[in-house]
Amino acid sequence: MAEAPYLVALALLEQEGQRALPLNGKSLPVTAAEAPDPGDDGRTLVLELLLRLWQRSEAGALRRAAGEPSLLLVELPLEALQEQLPRLKARWVGGGATADFHAELSTLAIRGWTVSIARYEPVRFTAWP
Repeated sequence: MAEAPYLVALALLEQEGQRALPLNGKSLPVTAAEAPDPGDDGRTLVLELLLRLWQRSEAGALRRAAGEPSLLLVELPLEALQEQLPRLKARWVGGGATADFHAELSTLAIRGWTVSIARYEPVRFTAWP
C-alpha cells in the first residue's frame, strides 16, 4: 500500500528584511487525500500556521513575500517532504527567486491551493498553480 500524502501549509514571508518560510503539516488519510478540497484538515493546518505567525509578529513586522500565493497549502508525497522540500526551502530563504520556488514546488506537489479570506466569508482554497 502506498503511503498517504502529507498536507503542508506554508507561508512565504519577510520579517525585518529577512525571509522566512514557516510550515505546518500532517499525514492525510487516504479518504482525505481523495476529497476535492483540503477540508477541515486544511483549515486547521492554516489556522495553526497563522497563529504561529501572529505570535512571531512580536519580533517585528511581517510582510507577505509573494503576494497572493504567499500562503499555500500543498499535498506532497513523503519523499518530497523529507528530501526536496527542505532543500527548496533553504534555497528560497537564502535569496532564491520566488518564481523558481513556486515552479519547483508545483512540480513536487500532488495538488495545491492558495489560501485566502474575504470579509464575512469563510477561508477559501483556490487550486494552485
